[in-house]
Amino acid sequence: MTGWASLRLHGGNFFDGLAPDGRTRLPVQLAVGRSGAIRGDSRAKVSREPLHPDEIVTAQGIPCTAVSRAVFDEMRRAGGVVDAVVAIDMAVAALLVSVRRVRAYAADRRRWRRSTLVEKALDLASERSRSPNESRTRLIWEVDAGLPRPLVNQHVWDLRGNLLGIADLLDVEAGLVGEFDGADHRAAVMHTSDIGRQEKFERHLLEVFRVTGLDVLHPGRVVDRIVFHRSRARWLPPAQRRWTIEPPRGWEVEQSMDDFLDERDFLNALHAEFERNPPDLKEVRGW
Repeated sequence: MTGWASLRLHGGNFFDGLAPDGRTRLPVQLAVGRSGAIRGDSRAKVSREPLHPDEIVTAQGIPCTAVSRAVFDEMRRAGGVVDAVVAIDMAVAALLVSVRRVRAYAADRRRWRRSTLVEKALDLASERSRSPNESRTRLIWEVDAGLPRPLVNQHVWDLRGNLLGIADLLDVEAGLVGEFDGADHRAAVMHTSDIGRQEKFERHLLEVFRVTGLDVLHPGRVVDRIVFHRSRARWLPPAQRRWTIEPPRGWEVEQSMDDFLDERDFLNALHAEFERNPPDLKEVRGW
């Protein structure tokens, strides 16, 4: 298995085998290599592109492609650049891969089918997105509205170091916050939290707009909303702002995705080595 099915087996829960409409079932992608004799049908799409033995791993007891190959294949399967961006964003959100790792993998396959789509999507990817529609909202902001790339899931503090909230999207220069409200935001507790966070932002002179899943289906509507609220934003110079994105003293700096993955790979390799060659406890303890 490769593509979405492989990513699901690796732990990518957003890869549910459904198209963006949430109803249409996607065929499972099978990578069989040049010598594979399996034929595809409506349930499975077969790829006979080169498949190196190093790209084959086992997840949940099922042979599948390694993460970078799975992401590469899923991005190429996507219907367009937006869905390709969602694929890489959600693979990163699942802590499976980094943009740099996929870019390095794709760089050696520039002549493969639809590889240019992967390159375009990687340029628009974010390692901080946390949901598919959050990524789609960001792309409407950046691509459809043609506005500068916003910060994603950005912590915002007041000038005394109190956390005001985490903005889904933030235009620092304008002082504009964009919030995506998914289905989980309809619950009373979450909705109350959203209102409280918006009030904190607005009391500190940040302009806020909100987007829902239905809005995302109409990009023009979202563009109009972004442009309108951006025109209402205060555009205050740093010295006059009542908020900041500079973390207060003692705030733990967030680890980069590449550093996180490198550390995890090292620990996994160390664990595997101990499994193969258990240390002599007498020697370890100095007996």
